[in-house]
Amino acid sequence: MYRFSLLAVLLIAPVAFGQTSSTDSQTLQALLSEVRQLRQDLETYSATTQRTQILFFRLQSQQAATARASGRADDARTKFAETQTARNKAESEAKGVHDSLEHTDNPVERKNLEDMAAYYKHRLGELADEEQQRQSKQIETEDQLRLEQAKLGDLQARLDALERALQKSSPRPD
Repeated sequence: MYRFSLLAVLLIAPVAFGQTSSTDSQTLQALLSEVRQLRQDLETYSATTQRTQILFFRLQSQQAATARASGRADDARTKFAETQTARNKAESEAKGVHDSLEHTDNPVERKNLEDMAAYYKHRLGELADEEQQRQSKQIETEDQLRLEQAKLGDLQARLDALERALQKSSPRPD
């Protein structure tokens, strides 16, 4: 019986060792495949992280550019409004001088009012030119602001798309 057991062990042992070797090889291949997949996932994650960081930096830079453009546009609007106010005031004062000029008979006062009327005529011409320049500047700065806002909107849309892509690719907890 001992010989039979020894013979059985000798015959079964190589088969068992062969299966162990085959199982070990399959396990090793599975582990190697998983390590390669993890490496690929890590590289993809690293690239996505870098793209996200670059996009955040560009977004911050664009927000600053948009804020500067907004400040310039606000400044241009304020200056344009100030010029309009100054022109309206000068027009009102010029009208008052003309009205006074029509009702005065005093030659000295008339001469002073004529000088003032000439001054206001010249001043209104200057203010009209200044108003036109400031209106052009306002239009230019508002166009630049719209351009910067459009760039900012584009970057925000790209960031939103990246976020959606990351949400789709990340495993969801059950």
